[in-house]
Amino acid sequence: MPMSDIGLVGLAVMGQNLVLNMSDHGVRVAVFNRSTEKVDAFVNGSGKRENIVGCASLQELVQSLETPRRIMLMVRAGAAVDETIDALLPLLEPGDIIIDGGNSHFPDTNRRYLALRERSIRYLGVGVSGGEEGARFGPSIMPGGDVEAWPFVKDIFQSIAATVDGQPCCTWVGPAGAGHYVKMVHNGIEYGDMQLIAEAYDLLRRGLGLGAAELQAVFSDWNTGVLDSYLIEITAHIFAARDEDGGTLLDRILDAAGQKGTGKWTATDALDNGTPLTLITEAVYARALSARKEERVRAGVAYDKIVRPIAGERELRVRAIHDALYAAKIISYTQGFMLLRQASQDYSWPLDYGAIALMWRGGCIIRSRFLGNIKTAFENTPALENLLLDDFFRQQIQGAMSGWRETLKMAIDAGIPVPAMSSALAFFDGYCSGESPANLIQAQRDYFGAHTYERTDAPRGERFHTDWAGLKGSAISGAYDA
Repeated sequence: MPMSDIGLVGLAVMGQNLVLNMSDHGVRVAVFNRSTEKVDAFVNGSGKRENIVGCASLQELVQSLETPRRIMLMVRAGAAVDETIDALLPLLEPGDIIIDGGNSHFPDTNRRYLALRERSIRYLGVGVSGGEEGARFGPSIMPGGDVEAWPFVKDIFQSIAATVDGQPCCTWVGPAGAGHYVKMVHNGIEYGDMQLIAEAYDLLRRGLGLGAAELQAVFSDWNTGVLDSYLIEITAHIFAARDEDGGTLLDRILDAAGQKGTGKWTATDALDNGTPLTLITEAVYARALSARKEERVRAGVAYDKIVRPIAGERELRVRAIHDALYAAKIISYTQGFMLLRQASQDYSWPLDYGAIALMWRGGCIIRSRFLGNIKTAFENTPALENLLLDDFFRQQIQGAMSGWRETLKMAIDAGIPVPAMSSALAFFDGYCSGESPANLIQAQRDYFGAHTYERTDAPRGERFHTDWAGLKGSAISGAYDA
C-alpha cells in the first residue's frame, strides 16, 4: 500500500471536509479519530475513496505517512490539542511536522512551538476559515509557526485553498503563533461585521417596519454593491428561510447569541497592548448582553420600553442605514489591521498586511469586496499607519458620513441600540481629532496620584508634576499607571 502524504486527526465537520478537499486535489490522506467508529463511518461513507485511508490508532497513522511526517490536528482547542501532541511525540522523529488547524489561542501556539522546537519537531499553527462549505471547497488558510516546515505543506494547502484572481488565499504569515493570531483577528472582525449587520437589520425591521421579503430584497440589493460580502449574502438567504408551518424561520430563533471566545481573545489582546479596538469589543459585549434574555424582558416591562417608528422617506432611510453599515464596516477592518500592526511590532512578526487581505478575499467568513482595496492600499503604501489615511478609504468614509450620522440620530430617536455603529463613529471622531480632553484626565491623575504629565510647551517625554492640593510633597508615582 502506498504511503500517505498527510495525516489528519479529528473527523468532525471541518476535519472531514478538509480531507475530502485534499482528496479532490490528489492528496493521499490517512485519518484517525479518537472515536474509531467515526473513522469507520467516514471511510465507508463519504470518504470511501482510494486516496483516503482509515487508521485504528495514532501509531498506525504515523506508520502510514511519508517522511517527514505531516500530521494535521483538527481537534477542539485547548487541552485536547496538548493531549494529542503528547500522544504523538513518542511516535515521531526529528523533522516531523505537527499542524494545529483548530481555533487555538495564539499564546498556546507560541508555547507549543517553542516546546516542540526543543524536541526537533516542527510545529505549525494554521488558521482555517470558511466553515463547512469553505473547508470542503476552498477555505482561507493562514499558516504560521516553523518556517522550515512551510515548504513541506505549501503545495497541499495552496491547492485546497480558495483562489481569487488565480491566487490562493493561503500564504506564509510568520513565526510561532502568527497564523493563529491572524485567524483570531479575522474572527474579531467577524464579530464586528455580524453585530453591524444585526444592528442594520434591527433598524430596518423594528424602526422602518420591513418584513422578511422586504429585508431579503434590501440585503440582496446591498450585496450587488460596495457591501458585497459573504455575510451580507447569507443574511439575504436567512430572510428567505421558512419554518415548517411556512412562517419566517428567523422570527422563531431566540435572540440570545452564543460565542466561543475568539472575539473575546481579540478584545483582550487589544486591551493588553493598548489598541483601541472599540467596535469589536462592543460586539463582544453585545453578545453578552443578548444572552441575558429574561433579564432584558423584565427591564423592558419595568421601563415600559417601546420602539418609536422611524419617520421619513423609507428609501432615503434605507440608504442612510446602508451608508452607516458600510462606514462602520470599514472601521471594523481598520481596527483589525491596527491590531495586526501592533502585534507585528510587539512580537517582531514580519506581517504582510496586503497578503493577509488577499487571504481574506476568498473562502473565509469575512470575505468582502473591499478587501481588494485594502490589499491595494498596503501595496501602494507598505508603511501605511492606518487604513483611514488611505485615499480610497478616506473618500469612502466621506461619501458615507452623512448617512452614518443620520442613522445614529434615527436610532437614538427610535430607542434602538446600535453599539457597534456608535462606537465606530466615536472612534472615527476621536481618531480625527487633533485635540482631546485627555489633558484633563492627565491633570486628574497627577492630582490624586502624582502620575505626572507632559506639557504642550516642552519636548515629548519630559514629565512634570504639580502640587495641586498644596501639600508640598515632592514624591511622584512610578509604581503603577492607573
